Amino acid sequence: MAITRLWDLSASIPSYTVLCRRGNLSQKKYEAKFSVPPTDIVQSHPDLITCVKTGTITPPPFVFARFMATKTNFRSERPLYPSNEFNFRKQRAATVQALETMPTRMPPVKAKMIAGTAPGQAQKLTAPKPPKGFIKKKEEDDSTDLGDGAEEWSQPKALTKPPDQLQLTEAELKEEFTRILTANNPHAPQNIVRYSFKERTYKPISAVDQLAVHFSLDGNMLHKDSDEARRQQARIGVVENSTRKEPAAPEASEKNEGEEARADSSAAGEEGAGGEEMTTRSKKERKLTNQFNYSERASQTFNNPLRERASQTEPPPRATFSSTANQWEIYDAYIQELQKQEKLKEKQKTSITKKDDDPRRKLPSADSQSDDIGKVSKSSKIVERMVNQNTFDDVTQDFKYFEDVSDEFRDQEGTLLPLWKFQYDKAKRLAVTALCWNPKYPDLFAVGHGSYDFTNQHHGMLLLYSLKNPSFPEYIFNTESGIMCLDIHREHPYLLAVGFYDGNVAIYNLKTATTHPNFMSSAKSGKHTNPVWQVKWQKDDMDKNLNLFSVSSDGRVVSWTLVKNELFHTDVIRLSLEGSAPEGPEGAQPHATGCGTSFDFHRQIDYLFLVGTEEGKIHKCSKAYSSQFLDTFDAHNMTVDAVRWNPFHPKVFISCSSDWSVKIWEHNVKTPMFVFDLNAAVGDVAWAPYSSTIFAAVTTDGKVHVFDLSVNKYEAICQQAVVSKKKMKLTHIEFNPLHPVLIVGDDRGHVISLKLSPNLRKLPKEKKGQEVQKGPEGEVQVGRGGC
Repeated sequence: MAITRLWDLSASIPSYTVLCRRGNLSQKKYEAKFSVPPTDIVQSHPDLITCVKTGTITPPPFVFARFMATKTNFRSERPLYPSNEFNFRKQRAATVQALETMPTRMPPVKAKMIAGTAPGQAQKLTAPKPPKGFIKKKEEDDSTDLGDGAEEWSQPKALTKPPDQLQLTEAELKEEFTRILTANNPHAPQNIVRYSFKERTYKPISAVDQLAVHFSLDGNMLHKDSDEARRQQARIGVVENSTRKEPAAPEASEKNEGEEARADSSAAGEEGAGGEEMTTRSKKERKLTNQFNYSERASQTFNNPLRERASQTEPPPRATFSSTANQWEIYDAYIQELQKQEKLKEKQKTSITKKDDDPRRKLPSADSQSDDIGKVSKSSKIVERMVNQNTFDDVTQDFKYFEDVSDEFRDQEGTLLPLWKFQYDKAKRLAVTALCWNPKYPDLFAVGHGSYDFTNQHHGMLLLYSLKNPSFPEYIFNTESGIMCLDIHREHPYLLAVGFYDGNVAIYNLKTATTHPNFMSSAKSGKHTNPVWQVKWQKDDMDKNLNLFSVSSDGRVVSWTLVKNELFHTDVIRLSLEGSAPEGPEGAQPHATGCGTSFDFHRQIDYLFLVGTEEGKIHKCSKAYSSQFLDTFDAHNMTVDAVRWNPFHPKVFISCSSDWSVKIWEHNVKTPMFVFDLNAAVGDVAWAPYSSTIFAAVTTDGKVHVFDLSVNKYEAICQQAVVSKKKMKLTHIEFNPLHPVLIVGDDRGHVISLKLSPNLRKLPKEKKGQEVQKGPEGEVQVGRGGC
């Protein structure tokens, strides 16, 4: 933007124009160029000295003053001083000092700025034209003539105030407003992007160059007084002196030949020393070349010759084979294969008999399949799982990713999402009497089928299901008697201990292909006389023999040890009823035996275990004492269906009974800490493996009850019916050790898997001011609160 200020100095005074052009205002050093000599400025307008001195005219980077002479033909555009060599303040001080010392030829005339001139507009005022016929003499050209209108221009005019002018106070008039001018190039691009190799993307450039170059010309002239010019002249002079030799007249040359010869001979010695220096100096001093003149150079490289290499190998040997296959040949091939397998079995039996003498017994290795279907069993199993994955894809997605969003709006309630339903056609009439998850494979669980009706006893079945194949069991074992309980070994997950209704105890090995138990008790080995209600694996004995415990209605708690492929029993304790039988004749009192229905071993204290009876009592027993109980709890009014230690707290256990109640105990206190009435006979109860305050129970009315003592100590946070028919009863429940899933069995042979909502698997919250203890005890104490 250009700002033009015009002063009219009357007709006789030369007028000039000051053009102010805006540059980069961020620079604080301003430069100026004046095209009028100082003497002309003083003669024309001495007020300019005041302007420069006081700084009222603060020129931006470029200021031009042009002197327009009206009476003379003088037109000068000479720079007053260079613009880029000195600081503006020093230049201005020097200029003012020079102008003040010069005598002025005329009185000062005030300059007036014409109203209406806006920034960016240039208005030219000319002096009034003289009348026609008026001719000035040559002598009068140098004189000063102000004209008739000089007084009119020199006197200040009165300011007229418009009627609608805004009235401002003196403070408002003195208020300063800061105006910031930016020197941005309006044509500069604002959307320049460059590729960033570090971030591998295009990034916009924040800083845009606002410099606009209108014209640029590189000169090749040097100032003659500069050092570089003097060096160049010296080099050029040496060359001219050596090359320019003017020919002399022939006569003078002949006369001077002798003199030159003598001079040369006399100066030969001197030139011998100094001539070498001149030649070396001339060689060293070379003419400077322009470094910006580039020349392209090209070169041709040698191409590597191509060579072909080949190698020859011997072809693999080939043989032509042909044969025929018919029905009898296929039959003979199968017979030969069966004979080979029988020979392998005989060798394995002989190796087993040789290893029987070893006190550390090892389990027999798995036998090979006896028929041709076993060869493709693995492939068929994989294909079957693929088909089931596509069939139950929606259920699988819910099992892995579904979370009930409604739990966010209900703090103390949760839900159970039904997933897969496991059933086997041949086990429809059999009740689910036992459930157990595999400790190594969290998707595999075992189901025992039998009957709780002693008047209607049938055969039993042992099934193992996988969550990867919910349509068909992975393993199927048929039993002659109904299965009442089972347990999977923690260190050997392929070993299953099973208790039957007829009192036998058996061990199944999943590695073997047989459908019969590998080891089984008998009447000679001391089997139970009544149904076995529960079995539990325990740690191996001192000789590394497998060890398990069982409890039965005959009142015995038996320890079974597997030695040399046989089960040996040891009675740990006999359950007795004290003071229950009436006295006989002559004061004799018959010995009454209690009926054990459930038991559980402490996880930290190896010798301590609990036994529940049909009479509703819970006995605290020890493996070291077989004659008496450590303590007895009058727990329930009916049969104790299940008793379990808390997996986190070593002093807490839970029990359930057919008297509709679930009770939580501390083994050092005779009274229960919590009592819950579920309005129906409770079939089973289980602690959650992820929290010490959460447990679940099933009732005969087909409902699953989930409690969280850290949330609600009086009611269940989830009470949901999982079977459709009212006549169907729920018998057992088990939590998955890894996934938020539990399985429930009923009396019709069905097993239902349920997923817990987020509110049913919360960890206990820490209370203010309570010291949080590390370990399982600290967790259960947080869940118990102050109870």
